[in-house]
Amino acid sequence: MILGLSWIVLTVVSALLTGWMRRVALDRELLDVPDHRSSHTRVTPRGGGMAIVLSFLSAVLFMALFRQIPVDWALAFLVAGGAVAWVGFLDDHGHVPARTRLMVHTGSALFALACLGGPPAVQFGKLFWPDGGLAWLLWLPFLIWLVNLYNFMDGIDGIAGIEAVTVLIAATVVASSNANPDSILVMQALLASTLGFLIWNWPPARIFMGDAGSGFIGMTLGVMVLASAGQAAVSVWSWLILLGVFLVDATVTLLTRMLFGQRWWEPHRSHAYQNASRRYGGHGPVTVGVAILNLAWLMPMAWWAAVRPEAAWWLTALALAPLLFLAVWFGAGRPEAVPGAD
Repeated sequence: MILGLSWIVLTVVSALLTGWMRRVALDRELLDVPDHRSSHTRVTPRGGGMAIVLSFLSAVLFMALFRQIPVDWALAFLVAGGAVAWVGFLDDHGHVPARTRLMVHTGSALFALACLGGPPAVQFGKLFWPDGGLAWLLWLPFLIWLVNLYNFMDGIDGIAGIEAVTVLIAATVVASSNANPDSILVMQALLASTLGFLIWNWPPARIFMGDAGSGFIGMTLGVMVLASAGQAAVSVWSWLILLGVFLVDATVTLLTRMLFGQRWWEPHRSHAYQNASRRYGGHGPVTVGVAILNLAWLMPMAWWAAVRPEAAWWLTALALAPLLFLAVWFGAGRPEAVPGAD
């Protein structure tokens, strides 16, 4: 009962912080003005994701002080997540060169890996991926990509928030089957912090997350993957399944743009979810669709991969196959594939 009330309080705190940040953004004219690359049509304040950052990191600090989570977990969340949020905050309020952002993201990922004892073992059938340099070379770009793809996928109202909330609900269910209280605590803390923001960001959004919030969630989820997989609470395969909507859309979009010789490093609105929002005439149907996919399809598949670890790799392929089909169907990376696109 006490724990449940604390998450309600955290949600309320995050919602109040978001409302306050909205007023500050309006006063300081920190506004997102629509252009030809935008998926929204009205001027909207941005930077509300800092409410998620402050709420979650405060909860992490509290849990670490009272020994509810390991200290190395708290350090990884506070330092790696905090650094990504800070550079995102600076970028929201001005401009930070891409090279500088990449350096911060890389340093944060390295710190998180080192703080949590290196990459966790990954099971392939009856074999386990060994520790060592090769594992680091795979995990480092994965964490950096997770930070950036979360920023890329934050392009319509509510989608980044609902992705985090539903993924964390599903991850909590999977972790509960393994009775891992540490993982569940941090998952629920981020869930509550994001839910408070989502109240303001639900279509039609009254404030946007901004780079600080989206990058922070990406890094924080990456740290959760490392931490929970290291304790066998939620396997890497289950996490890949749960994060599938964002992973598949962002990756297919990037590869398609590169394949067709587009300037893939520039802002655009050709992600599958953006094309889908134009096809269906609004952000709401796509945001709700992401929630349904995560809870009705990906959550059961992630749970199945958890109880059948020897088959988890092919269950992951099975779970992500429909998402790959949808990404291609909605023309990910090919804006001309959907009427109304650039």
